[in-house]
Amino acid sequence: MSTRPLPNIIITGTPGTGKSSHCERIANELGAFTHINVTDFAKEHDCFDGYDEERKSHIVDEDKLVDAMEPLLERGAILIDWHANDLFPERLIDLVVVLKTDNGVLYERLEKRGYAQNKIDENIDCEIMGIVLNEAREGYAEEIVVELDSNSVEDIESNVERVISWIDTWKLNNPLGASNELSV
Repeated sequence: MSTRPLPNIIITGTPGTGKSSHCERIANELGAFTHINVTDFAKEHDCFDGYDEERKSHIVDEDKLVDAMEPLLERGAILIDWHANDLFPERLIDLVVVLKTDNGVLYERLEKRGYAQNKIDENIDCEIMGIVLNEAREGYAEEIVVELDSNSVEDIESNVERVISWIDTWKLNNPLGASNELSV
């Protein structure tokens, strides 16, 4: 039976909620974890299925993406950084952190990135409707989905501490690692 010695964690949320900032800080503090920005990974592994002119973004081939990432996830210690979350096999995910940001803060962040108004509006609507959180709750066991505020540097610092504490507890509770197999 295949096991992973360290957990895999998805840090997800609407674009602009601080996913990359969280992942970078956790990876820097722990060293043993690999931060995978899914957009960059998809580019490096040619996991695209076209380009959306209206949104000015590539369309990810989710099956190809999961096939490329699965061997890494089976090894463990992966921080997945992406706005979508429910496509990764539940058996390989140990924690899903959904970042939430107040609309005014999120608007300013997206505006600073140079997003077009229609893309800002779409992402604000997504945040208001809780799309990412709902996907996480539908795709994973309730006990592994955590929602955290991400409005300030202090929030990020507090969230990083919480995730690191969770990892420490996970290691204590799983001294032999976690199975990569489906639970029966």
